[in-house]
Amino acid sequence: MHSVSDRSGNITVENSIQDRLLEAVYNHTMGRILLRPFLAPIFSKMGGALLSTGFSKVMIGPFVRSHSINMSEYEQQNYNSYNDFFTRKIKSGARKAELAENVLISPCDGRLCVYPVRENSVVTIKHTPYTVGSLVRNQKIARRYAGGYLWVFRLCVEDYHRYVYADSGKVSAEVQIPGVFHTVNPVANDNFPIYKENTREYALLKSEQLGTILQMEVGAMLVGRIRNRPGNRYVQRGEEKGNFAFGGSTVILITQKGQVCPDSDILSNSMRGIETRVRLGEQVGKKQI
Repeated sequence: MHSVSDRSGNITVENSIQDRLLEAVYNHTMGRILLRPFLAPIFSKMGGALLSTGFSKVMIGPFVRSHSINMSEYEQQNYNSYNDFFTRKIKSGARKAELAENVLISPCDGRLCVYPVRENSVVTIKHTPYTVGSLVRNQKIARRYAGGYLWVFRLCVEDYHRYVYADSGKVSAEVQIPGVFHTVNPVANDNFPIYKENTREYALLKSEQLGTILQMEVGAMLVGRIRNRPGNRYVQRGEEKGNFAFGGSTVILITQKGQVCPDSDILSNSMRGIETRVRLGEQVGKKQI
């Protein structure tokens, strides 16, 4: 059970059947023991393969209805599988990137919490301490983000699972870090340091206005693949960076000290442990003056 706010300040408490099931599994020792085989990459790959078959198309209609997805926002096409539907592309103009140069945009649809990175590069996410070095497995890079902010965008299964670059600039090649596939539901983070255990990829985006932004994608249970476009080039704000295959997932941004200040509603909600629902391309922060 967790709280989510929209940008107007309306707060709802989410406590779905999935949430209750995951709480039962992750909060009990036997549940965590039984869970271990399902965290292996082979399990997510097998699940992804099944959802890429023609038989999986029967799941599309019930999923759309149960999650009230507005299909008029998406490009029309005949889906060959459930994964084909899951990675559907939104219509041009349905998500517009904020163009002001001093603004940081959301790279995806999702639920956002922002956490300060202390001067020793430690950040506490939902009561679980991490070091930036453990997230990226590179102490030299980690030191560049001491005193900045870590932005966690959690995607649920009903969200749009394509993501974009948070600003314009020169992007590095992708760094891949293998791992397991915990769910990214908040209950998992209460028991496991999921963001340093899960499979993930990241690149460094040298923004012209907002410093060097680290943009990371984190795989989750039943996410068989993180599909990033080639890096090591100049990219535009709002340009598609990649997409996830089936499952809930997370996009993480890390911004440097003195570069970006989160919007006040997002910062206030985060301090109270409340996620803020955001949409791809909208403003989530501004250049720090």
